[in-house]
Amino acid sequence: MSSPNQRPLRADAQRNRDHLLTIARAAFAADGDEVTLDRIAKDAGVGIGTLYRHFPTRDALVEAVYAAELDTVVADAEPLLAALPADQALREWMNHYARFTVAKRGMLGTLRAGWASGRIATPATRQRITAVIGSMLTAGAADGILRTDVDPDDVVTMLVGVFLSSGAADGADGPARTDRLLDLLIDGLRPRVG
Repeated sequence: MSSPNQRPLRADAQRNRDHLLTIARAAFAADGDEVTLDRIAKDAGVGIGTLYRHFPTRDALVEAVYAAELDTVVADAEPLLAALPADQALREWMNHYARFTVAKRGMLGTLRAGWASGRIATPATRQRITAVIGSMLTAGAADGILRTDVDPDDVVTMLVGVFLSSGAADGADGPARTDRLLDLLIDGLRPRVG
């Protein structure tokens, strides 16, 4: 993360940083905490010194990947809500959030250790996710397609439960189970008939 007093990166340096984040994101999703920084630099086609100039420690890289992923999943909500009815937008956004949680699993050991030690700043993840869900619930309630009596934090709690239970499922049924559970959750958010 950059401080307010830092100068913006040159265009080529920003491209290198963004490319490193993309490669690191994929590597952590595929190999988890076992991936080495050397491999990330090699896969990105840069020297290890370039990686360390942007991310002086493994924790700094993990923190930047996590922050970029969180920013993306939060930003995904507004265009979905503009393009789809609120219930469909929320369901599609839940797919985006599910991918975020899968990517995060690969970095979980490093994140937990960094958060516990204070080396990685504790993010406001839950507050940001709750705000996104709140805006979608409000839009859906205004249109009459989502319930008016739902606390966004309750939805976050249910999502966490879905992701924990389906992520722990053995075999290929995990993604299918996640889809079924998210469909049930959306059905429960629609107004009761009769």
